Amino acid sequence: MKVQFLGAARTVTGSCFMMEACGKRFCVDCGLHQGNKAIEERNRDEKPYAPESLDFVLVTHAHMDHSGLLPMLVKHGFKGAIYCTRATGELLEIMLQDSAHIQEIEAQWTATKYQRRGLKNPPPALYTTDDALRTATFFHEVEYHTVFEPAPGIRVTYYDAGHILGSGSLRIEADEDGKTTSMIFSGDVGRPQALIVRDPETPPTADYIFMESTYGDRNHKNETVSDAELADAIAYSYGKGEKVIIPAFAVERTQEILYCLHNLNRQGKLPHDMPVFVDSPLAIRATEVFKRNRELFDEDAQALLSKGDDPFELPNLRYTLSVEESQAINSLEGPCIVISASGMCNAGRIKHHLKHNIWRPGASIVFVGYQSVGTPGRKIVEHASKITLFGEDVEVAAHIYTINGFSAHAGQSQLLDWLKPLVSGPSRPQVVLVHGEEKAQGVLADLIRKQYGISPLAPGYLEEMVLEGSLVAETLSHEAQAHPRINWEFLTGELERKWGLFRERLEDIERRPWVEQTELQDALEKMDYAMTRLLSRM
Repeated sequence: MKVQFLGAARTVTGSCFMMEACGKRFCVDCGLHQGNKAIEERNRDEKPYAPESLDFVLVTHAHMDHSGLLPMLVKHGFKGAIYCTRATGELLEIMLQDSAHIQEIEAQWTATKYQRRGLKNPPPALYTTDDALRTATFFHEVEYHTVFEPAPGIRVTYYDAGHILGSGSLRIEADEDGKTTSMIFSGDVGRPQALIVRDPETPPTADYIFMESTYGDRNHKNETVSDAELADAIAYSYGKGEKVIIPAFAVERTQEILYCLHNLNRQGKLPHDMPVFVDSPLAIRATEVFKRNRELFDEDAQALLSKGDDPFELPNLRYTLSVEESQAINSLEGPCIVISASGMCNAGRIKHHLKHNIWRPGASIVFVGYQSVGTPGRKIVEHASKITLFGEDVEVAAHIYTINGFSAHAGQSQLLDWLKPLVSGPSRPQVVLVHGEEKAQGVLADLIRKQYGISPLAPGYLEEMVLEGSLVAETLSHEAQAHPRINWEFLTGELERKWGLFRERLEDIERRPWVEQTELQDALEKMDYAMTRLLSRM
């Protein structure tokens, strides 16, 4: 039996754990890699996934970092079953089509840039809307707490992960060589007492526990503090006559923010004349999916609904579907609240709202979710003085709020509580930390060692583990492939060589017409500015 980590290994995106067991090859999740250009290039390498030889996929939930590469599998020949809960399937149908549309638009933009520069062979879309539509035909609905057998000798049970609507933690049993090996894949573990969804469940223990570690190094503030922080951000920008911009994932986070604004409105903390825009077609459609699956809500949300009180409604709430409606928001005078995707500011309409507002001292930018390394959102929360949007450097002058209490992920102590029943019995399972950055994993691993006497493993990208019974018999690293060496000596040598050529030609430049010299001066000043920005990051 073998597992290979094709993503979410010492990072938080690209979740995909490729398994070989009982003569079958399958994976738990298949998500988009999100971050800088080098990280996102991993999405275009289908070879590690080998889609044609993949028998089935088990999806924990609908977020794109766990499911966004499913159409890529289908595009490259996958024809097996994709197992997920009903709510996850409904969300995926709209989310994958939205993702495909973004891929197609970005491919068109890239092709146009290539044409303008006289370049050929622009990269095609990662996948298309047709690929996304075909992907939905492979969905197979599963129920919580119901064992099913996707292949002979392999049994799977879903438990409510409490992360987003329809999310699951998976318990898998595989029979090989007369032995049964059990594994738990936590998926993303939610926060107890979170808005809307039910609390996370801990499955029965297993030989291996593949556990997320996103917030392994810190706890969240409680919801009361988070509500107050959001109210402060609203009051600040309302008093300045500016906008409150909230980058939010279209699924779960947008609905939680609406729920929170609903509560603030009932408490009289939301200005009655302040419009609230949900500027994300995907979030609008996702909210409809939530309304169709109300049986999955927690008791508090159910109680509101039983009174005829819709937690997703507000007096001044406006949904903007069209591009024209979205653009009109930026022409609107006076304060308003704008909730828009993507949550990490790396795509979607949120980038336009940032461009129009992040340089305004009276505006508020409110981050309510995790920001991955390499994303614009991460740079902003780490106090960047400028951010590049649509090729233009824009000053960060708005008031930046980071409210982790809205996170759909369990905090450090909540992760330990989730793990406790799995490691408190006589058996000592092997804990494998995934879906977390190295710092968070290191802190959490130390706590698990101290509290439970277990030394967790933290595999790297493309690493393989050979499992024999309850023991990791062998680990195989592919470091050269996972992190190709950057030839800094060559790059710096080329810069020095070209600078030397420039210096050699300086005398000739000084004899050119003055206008031509000013054009070269402009080009050199841009290079100087770029070098200054580069040095500031070192």
